[in-house]
Amino acid sequence: MIRVTGHRGAAGLEPENTLRSIRKAIELGVDQVEVDVHLTKDGEIVVIHDDTVDRTTNGHGYVREFTFKELRKLDAGKGEYIPTLREVLNLTMGRVILQVELKGEGTAEPVVRLIEEMGAENWVVVTSFHPERLKRVHELDPAISTGLLVFKPENDPCQKALEVGAKALHINFRHVDRRIVEEAHQRGLRVCVWNPDTEEDMVKMVELGVDAIGSNRPDILVSLLKRHRAELLSGKSLTLSKRR
Repeated sequence: MIRVTGHRGAAGLEPENTLRSIRKAIELGVDQVEVDVHLTKDGEIVVIHDDTVDRTTNGHGYVREFTFKELRKLDAGKGEYIPTLREVLNLTMGRVILQVELKGEGTAEPVVRLIEEMGAENWVVVTSFHPERLKRVHELDPAISTGLLVFKPENDPCQKALEVGAKALHINFRHVDRRIVEEAHQRGLRVCVWNPDTEEDMVKMVELGVDAIGSNRPDILVSLLKRHRAELLSGKSLTLSKRR
């Protein structure tokens, strides 16, 4: 069964990486929610993608230069604020798998401590483009699942993932082919892709046999996979919806 991951919640429908966006993704029926984390000046783990607040809020400056109290005053869209990872963990607990991408420097240790404090080792996956951060997570707590993010599957990414204890490869969907999917599966790795937002691209990923698909439009993806399951039961092939 292919897992649906809401990218930054439901970023194509609501302000990304906000509680509102995450609630929307959960309401739509996703299996997983992906968020990004940075540290504030005073060490709070906050959920935001960029290293600055400029693109997603009404503020200006680097996340690391704000205290948490200062960040909390910013509007992250539709009146939403920048949430803490603790708030996101509380919201997703018992409802969906949470995928946490380590964006900022120095995030590995505090994220692991918080996951352990909340007993979330079994339902949180930590991802990063930086193998050394995943290696650190694995050293701190091998019970926490990790995934290596790669843009293009070059220079044996499967080996890189295995060397740092990762259980999955997370690859840009534009650079995934059947060869890398089969190789990863043969080596015991799951393949998760990001972020097709059209039915055409989603269908291609389903046909490649990936394990999880992340999207900014989980509404489209959830609907597509429901139809896919029904067509499998009837012996048909997955087709695009008639309503385009």
